[in-house]
Amino acid sequence: MNKLSSFFESRAFGVCTYWGERFGIASASIRLFFIYLSFFTFGSPIIIYMGMGFLMNMHKHLRNNRKPVWDI
Repeated sequence: MNKLSSFFESRAFGVCTYWGERFGIASASIRLFFIYLSFFTFGSPIIIYMGMGFLMNMHKHLRNNRKPVWDI
C-alpha cells in the first residue's frame, strides 16, 4: 500500500499535500474529503482539483524560470 501511495504522490499535482501542510491536516483526510465530496456533487470537485493543480504547476514554473534583472 505504501508503494501505491508513493506512486500517486510523485505523479499527482500535490494539491492535497499542499493544503494539508498549510492547515496542519493529514493529506489522506483531505483526499478522502475530495473523494466523498465528488460522489455527493457528481464530480465537480474534480474540476476544482484540476484547476488548483494547474495553478500550482504554473506558479512553480514561473518561479523557477525567473531570472534576476541584472542578468540581461
